[in-house]
Amino acid sequence: MDEERETLQRIVSTLVNKNDEIHNFIDMLNHTISNVQVNSSNAISELDEEFDGLYSVLHEMKGSMANTIQQEEARKIQALQDQLSQCSRALESSEELLELAVQSLDIKNPVELLEAARQIKDSVTVASAFRLSLKPKVSDSMTHMMVDFALEKRMLQAVKFLPVPKAPEIDVAACLVADNCITVAWRMPEEDSRIDHFVLEYRKTNFDGLPRLKGEQHWELVDYIKATQYTLSGLKFDTKYMNLRVQACNKAVAGEYSDPVTLETKAFVFSLDSTTSHLNLKVEDTYVEWDPTGGKGQEKIKGKENKNRSNTASPKRSTNSPRASARGGRDRFAGESYTVLGDTAVESGQHYWEVRAQKDCKSYSVGVTYRNPGKFDQLGKTNSSWCIHINNWLQTTFSAKHNNKAKTLDIPVPDRIGVYCDFDGGQLSFYNANSKALLHTFRTKFTQPLLPGFMIWCGGLTVSTGLQVPSAVKTLQKSENGLGGSTSSLNNVA
Repeated sequence: MDEERETLQRIVSTLVNKNDEIHNFIDMLNHTISNVQVNSSNAISELDEEFDGLYSVLHEMKGSMANTIQQEEARKIQALQDQLSQCSRALESSEELLELAVQSLDIKNPVELLEAARQIKDSVTVASAFRLSLKPKVSDSMTHMMVDFALEKRMLQAVKFLPVPKAPEIDVAACLVADNCITVAWRMPEEDSRIDHFVLEYRKTNFDGLPRLKGEQHWELVDYIKATQYTLSGLKFDTKYMNLRVQACNKAVAGEYSDPVTLETKAFVFSLDSTTSHLNLKVEDTYVEWDPTGGKGQEKIKGKENKNRSNTASPKRSTNSPRASARGGRDRFAGESYTVLGDTAVESGQHYWEVRAQKDCKSYSVGVTYRNPGKFDQLGKTNSSWCIHINNWLQTTFSAKHNNKAKTLDIPVPDRIGVYCDFDGGQLSFYNANSKALLHTFRTKFTQPLLPGFMIWCGGLTVSTGLQVPSAVKTLQKSENGLGGSTSSLNNVA
């Protein structure tokens, strides 16, 4: 009995829930019907407005064209009336001469007859009747004022409701992420002359791939974009990705949004790769210092580690991440190459980082190098590395180095150095990070990914990464590019 009651109770509960669902659906249907009625009424009102506007234009055009016809009528009638007046005056004068000539025929005196004939002849010679054109100055035709609206009628008969614009397609290959700007480019799947403008929406996210419904920021909107690309500037890349989508709008309706795309907007962040560092360097994340005892007692441990590595591949090393590929399992620097590299390569774009040296630093270099330098290679002494070098031993020297050639920099050594790398533009610049004054620029064509490189002897260096390019540096870059390398300090070291 209890079992049947429990079963019946479950059926009652299910029916109640289903009835609630149906009631809600009925309410939704009624609301939809009401919306259809309201929206249809609005559509009819807008249709009336459009046709009233069309009627108004046609009425205005009709009045203007009728006025033109009336002006042409008045012009022609005036010309014909003027000609008619001239003819009337000429006829009156001609009739007077005719009457005088007939009367002169009755003169009997030869002398008087001769004189009368001479006078009549002279009058006839100058008579207006003999200089008058007997052809109408204008015709009675008005065919040049006729119209034919057959084409317009066909166009009006072809008028249909405005189609909903198709969704644009974001061209990811043409999108550009540079510093704190994103340039978004898109195209329509087919030509549509009725498109009036575009709407771009974007939001920050920490997720790659398609946007998620929960845990996302609200969309921010940019409206009335006339072109098929737009640059979002003044952004702060405090999240890793940016969602973007675009919709096309004609005069009446907006289309569907494009498939959203997610662009990576993470700033250039790297750590110092301790697996590359010289044994006399102590590396901790973004700090490196000289350790004269670092190589002692470690050779056996190092040999044991190498043996273990040859037998068992490290999962971290086997990944395809940028950091793993940057390290590439290379040997440590050795000999007098007291060097450590960054763990992330620069492969494109514009990036900026800063380096601060301890006051007791005797010698250090800051620069970049292609991947996999030799373990005895020193920054600036190969054709695949570029750096500025500071030597505080005995006396201070400051120089830019590349391919084992140095250029002395006759300027004070700053306590913080900013490094600006424009990989695609082939430019590596060093700045006073405090004043943003330019120290030196290398110009070349980078053919391989670049790794940040640091050499230190006696002392320590602290690296700051994930920085946006300072506005003062951007301004100097524009000015420097305008100079085109005419100043010696901007030239690459030969």
